[in-house]
Amino acid sequence: MKFDANKCLPAKITEIKPSGIRKFFDLLNEMKDVVGLTVGQPDFDTPWHIRNAGIRSLEEGHTYYTSNNGIMEMREEIAAYQKRRFGLEYDPAGEIIVTVGGSEAIDLAMRALLEPGDEVIIPQPCFVCYEPLARLAGATPVIIDLSADNGFKLTAEQLKSAITEKTKMLVLAFPNNPTGSVLRKADLEEIAEVLIDTNIVVLSDEIYAELTYGEKHVSIASIDGMRERTIVANGFSKAYAMTGWRMGYTLAPSYFTMQMAKIHQYGIMSAPTTSQYASIEALRNGDKDIEYMKNEYCARRRLIVSELNRIGIETFMPDGAFYVFADLRKFGIDDEKFCERLLYEHKCAIVPGSAFGESGRGFARLSYAYSPAHIRKAIKRIEEFIKTL
Repeated sequence: MKFDANKCLPAKITEIKPSGIRKFFDLLNEMKDVVGLTVGQPDFDTPWHIRNAGIRSLEEGHTYYTSNNGIMEMREEIAAYQKRRFGLEYDPAGEIIVTVGGSEAIDLAMRALLEPGDEVIIPQPCFVCYEPLARLAGATPVIIDLSADNGFKLTAEQLKSAITEKTKMLVLAFPNNPTGSVLRKADLEEIAEVLIDTNIVVLSDEIYAELTYGEKHVSIASIDGMRERTIVANGFSKAYAMTGWRMGYTLAPSYFTMQMAKIHQYGIMSAPTTSQYASIEALRNGDKDIEYMKNEYCARRRLIVSELNRIGIETFMPDGAFYVFADLRKFGIDDEKFCERLLYEHKCAIVPGSAFGESGRGFARLSYAYSPAHIRKAIKRIEEFIKTL
């Protein structure tokens, strides 16, 4: 009998579509002289004092496995940072796991809690990982289509209408990638009222928590009655410009943390030692770095919105993260086709909104984690393109 690989591959894997973001990254890498506004990572180098702490840890011979859940010193610093910045209190010994990036934190939460028959409510547009990870855990994603009419915010009414007796988890990803939308305390309190008499767990992805413009980020875990049912996923990539260090963590009550730790223990063992020592330095002495980079992003945010509106692309001012979600619907062309033509005809790369869910169709994500000169160059090419439509 001839070997047939197709019979070995489970449907839950083969039916998952590749990321729509990666498609444009791959095209970008094949072309020369392309100006891209696609990448969701800071253009700043990791601050030197953080890099130096990683280097010093190697020089001192810290090259061994750490505790499964992370160096205790790091977990203590995470707890101190969260209390200082967001008013959250977690026990370093039993309520924090250091993970390989925020992505592992999300995966841990879903695999520890979800099983076949469960439903996961996922508001979209959103980052591309939630729906596939829910399916890999055996659960059924239930999509709430958010609307540009209210700045792509989840409302209590939308949430209430999506809940069934099978609902196990709600994914909250605010500040949001790709829209830049933020949920304020009043919004979260209304959502909490819907959840309070249910057994639904909240997975709150707060990777952009430090990048809010105006009011400070509020975690749903700080709302009365929510801490006991919330798993917070966070990390170092966006706030500290540490994408390549792959550092994240979970914050959750011990009964959730204990179960997630089993998966982490067998699947990962422990997060990279060098990265943990660098992250300790970031947590202790990185507040000024956060403020500096956030101020830079805020200026770029105003620039890109102003420039897009000037050339006739309607764009609302995002309250968080470092993306704008530009409305392309008036051009009468599908967002994927718009982005493909822009790339091939004018060598400018942006990401179609439909990559983040059907409710993103007709929009495009543009990252402003780039220098002002780079942003202006890209806008010029977009302006030249739309004149041809």
